[in-house]
Amino acid sequence: MEKVNVAVRALDPITVAGLTAILGSSPGVTVVASPGREHVDVVVAAFDEISSRGIDLLRGTAAELGRPIVLAVRNITEADLLVAVECRVMAIVSRSAAADGRLIAGVHAAAAGAADLPPDLLGKLVGHMERLHREVLEPSNLTASSLSSREIDVLRLMADGLDTVEIARALRYSERTVKNIIYTVTSRLQLRNRSHAVAFAMRAGVI
Repeated sequence: MEKVNVAVRALDPITVAGLTAILGSSPGVTVVASPGREHVDVVVAAFDEISSRGIDLLRGTAAELGRPIVLAVRNITEADLLVAVECRVMAIVSRSAAADGRLIAGVHAAAAGAADLPPDLLGKLVGHMERLHREVLEPSNLTASSLSSREIDVLRLMADGLDTVEIARALRYSERTVKNIIYTVTSRLQLRNRSHAVAFAMRAGVI
């Protein structure tokens, strides 16, 4: 098994030392003392609960290292869960279970790009996404990628190599409407050009 390089984050040195000891006991994990983005595969962070200081630490770590985070926490609310996911948290482990192998399993799952959330938290996250779609996106005719159905139609035809005239003909829009749709998408999402817009839609899985 290839070793996973891990950086440790917490609000107090005792927690950092405890995490380092647990992680260092695994032959598949190396704790990086002075981490840089290029030397870290996964970040492990631990809190009793998600305070404002904890959120600041998670956000700062996500911005600094840009790596998936495994979070060991005693208590987490639905609102905290959403913030955690925004901060690249991919696995959540109860602090009481951190020493029984769950933390190491979460590290390896995150390194492999897999999410590892307890069933109750996964249910909360799915429920929130369903409400978001029903109450916010659907009434505005948007998808989770912030693209409307007609924007997706235009981008799909762009991906097929059609030019503005051909797209307008295929969708029975005016050329001006097609140009406005493309301009709106690229401006709203801060995309550089048409190719960038198509690439965004492909990564979002809508075309």
